[in-house]
Amino acid sequence: MDRIWWKFLLAAALLLSAIVHASADDSAIIDRWYSALLVADRTELSDLLADDVRMKLDDVGVVQDKQEFLESIDEWQGAVAGATIRHRIEKSENGETTVLACYDFPENDTLMRETFTVVGGRITASTQTAIAQDCSDY
Repeated sequence: MDRIWWKFLLAAALLLSAIVHASADDSAIIDRWYSALLVADRTELSDLLADDVRMKLDDVGVVQDKQEFLESIDEWQGAVAGATIRHRIEKSENGETTVLACYDFPENDTLMRETFTVVGGRITASTQTAIAQDCSDY
């Protein structure tokens, strides 16, 4: 009976370790995302996105594929000049990570809730929703 109990505990510990490791990997992906986004690093952003990614911008009713997103980076680069982006993970489970992000532009700031689905180290889906016109609740 003791052997069965120890096998169960070992299996549970290994499963928990895998879940924590996957969550940590997703966190690293998210950190890389915001670092690349801040400097409009097209190569890094492309590497982080799955080929079949869907980027949903709730506030403007737009869904972009990878190519459309990357084509918008030139315009984004001008908008993000002089800005900062602060982010913190609110929760991460089952491959989905929800982030609170403050986009602090020189003329204004916006608080966003962003959800990322990460599979195999790549972002397969992202949804952005503005939740405030300033970052006072960040």
